Amino acid sequence: MAGRRAVLACLLPARPRRQSPTEEEPLEELVRLTESAGAEVVGRLSQRREHPTGSHYLGRGKVTELKRLVRSARAAAVVFDDDLTPVQGRNLEKDLGCQVMDRTELILDIFATHARTRQAKLQVELAALEYFLPRLRRRWTHLERQVGGIGVRAGAGERQIEVDRRLVGRRIADVRDELGRIRRRRERLVAARTDFSVSLVGYTNAGKSTLMRALTGADVLIEDRLFATLDTRTREMRLGGGLSALLSDTIGFVRRLPHHLVASFSATLEETRSADLVLHVVDVSSRAWRKEMETVRSVLGDIGASELPVQVVFNKVDLVREPADLTRARADFPGSAAVSALKGTGLDDLREIIAGRMLADAEEVEVLLPAADGRASAFIRRHGRISEIQEQGEDLRVRARVLPACVGRLEKIPGVRLLARGNLKS
Repeated sequence: MAGRRAVLACLLPARPRRQSPTEEEPLEELVRLTESAGAEVVGRLSQRREHPTGSHYLGRGKVTELKRLVRSARAAAVVFDDDLTPVQGRNLEKDLGCQVMDRTELILDIFATHARTRQAKLQVELAALEYFLPRLRRRWTHLERQVGGIGVRAGAGERQIEVDRRLVGRRIADVRDELGRIRRRRERLVAARTDFSVSLVGYTNAGKSTLMRALTGADVLIEDRLFATLDTRTREMRLGGGLSALLSDTIGFVRRLPHHLVASFSATLEETRSADLVLHVVDVSSRAWRKEMETVRSVLGDIGASELPVQVVFNKVDLVREPADLTRARADFPGSAAVSALKGTGLDDLREIIAGRMLADAEEVEVLLPAADGRASAFIRRHGRISEIQEQGEDLRVRARVLPACVGRLEKIPGVRLLARGNLKS
């Protein structure tokens, strides 16, 4: 899509409803998706009807109007804010005389552009293969060359399509196998961790990557476009007093994110499923932030992460025009954090909230440490908080709150003797 001029099209409910001032315009998100794909939006068209037509999605009159709009705007593509059937796609391309893309194809185009690692490229390939398999007749132009061109009526064309379908099916199986190995390896790595893990989730472009850089200092890609991040990135986050956790950022969500795309990215989303805490980052300056929150919660349910503890983080507070809007938002979500990742506002409060959530289920331990060796005390400060230290000859008697998963590792440090342990009540 890069560099192309595109017209956007959609269906609206037959009976117009009153739009809330906090809602986006019908095609606003599609505009952002199209621009993220590198295309220029040069026109928009919508039609009110209850159901799409089976042949062209739009009514015949609207197709004619769309064709005139494409010509006058000198557009090279039309993007629909919905998924098209293979028949609808073929008929529209034939009548409009330009490339026709639906919502899923557009997202796949963005994914393909942003995939960097082997895992991300495989996930994008799997999603694309599964989507285009029933659409080979429209999408695979090499078929025309191999069997004599468009309009061949004999069975050769059908046989070639069946051959290609088998090839695609085999490739899908191969990619699934490789992604399965990657997922199992990631599951083992995640399971072996004892560090407290925090996962960033949010609507795409909510500022997750900016927040990750602000909390960890990591040099991560930050772009003002949708789906800039496809790969999971995990960095250490320091919470003060030596306490630290692992922070992971991954793919953002959009409304109506196709289920097979979510399934394809299951390996990437493993970090979220296995997190000890989920930071739900919300762009509170967006007019549609409540709907965007609902979308994120829905996707968390799809990936089996709906039961994880969630901390709501309202981001971009510096862009909120009315302070009362932020006050209402925080009142509706008690315990939420309010930050500006770009300006650095509220980050210390957020760190303290994360530390509190981290230590909520910590165990109280009493240990004897060699005073001359700082490894044990550094370990405790990284995975908990020291509440009391007493000198006892050449040793230190330390009382601390430590993550339960780390107590065993603490005992294995040379010179450490565990004197007592017990569950803390929050």
